[in-house]
Amino acid sequence: MVPVSSARKDYDDCTAKYGRYGIPIYLVVDPYAAEVVVHTQPTGTGYIAAHTHKYGTGKLPVDLADGRTFTLDLDELPRPEPETGAH
Repeated sequence: MVPVSSARKDYDDCTAKYGRYGIPIYLVVDPYAAEVVVHTQPTGTGYIAAHTHKYGTGKLPVDLADGRTFTLDLDELPRPEPETGAH
């Protein structure tokens, strides 16, 4: 999951690094934006494809490089706790 403080690192730095190293699939789960971004087709500078899926839209099948399928339930992902005001 993406803590607010590391959003830039996860979206930018890691996306470029993991693509460069040939990681076939990189999922970024962002509870603050209530979305999952699936990066595929790695290149030397990142990924060619990035598909965004909103929380609450059912099951997301993700085809893995070894031929298996991982299913992520977008209805069951954690959401951040609402902030409470100072007393």
